[in-house]
Amino acid sequence: MRVYVKVIIYLAIFSILHFGYDLTHWNFLVPICGIDESVFQHLKMAFWAYLFTSIIEYFLSRKRFGKRESFWYTRLLSTVILPWFIVLIWYVVPALFGKVESLIVDLVWAIFSTFLSAILAITVERSIEDIKAALSFKLVILFLFIISAFLYVWFTYQPPWIDLFVNPELL
Repeated sequence: MRVYVKVIIYLAIFSILHFGYDLTHWNFLVPICGIDESVFQHLKMAFWAYLFTSIIEYFLSRKRFGKRESFWYTRLLSTVILPWFIVLIWYVVPALFGKVESLIVDLVWAIFSTFLSAILAITVERSIEDIKAALSFKLVILFLFIISAFLYVWFTYQPPWIDLFVNPELL
């Protein structure tokens, strides 16, 4: 799948997850959809959106991937790291300019950060998908993926006191 097609699919799924719960209030969507505007909820949406995008990619491109194993380990790794790419990129503007007062600038920067993060994640996965991964590396990826999935769901229902989880709309 072409990089930009994958990014567009990812951004579409991210958008669905961003607004899905607010529009429907279906409780079964809570573990994967954003339920407020906290940083954590955006990281959760990025995680699930990229996983769903990778599943779509697999079904659209499975003939291309003779080794299913390398496909899935690289995609799971990208699913784990992509939310943290968003953090690294998004926080550049607040670091350099402080709080952004313009809603338009903030929104454009958020979309751009999400877009660029997906490009970076795809670059990483494509760069390592032909590498013969050791069992220990595969176990690390699975461990991080399972812990990430668990925390994204758990902290949706039981958020800790850490400011990463504070809904800025309530400040």
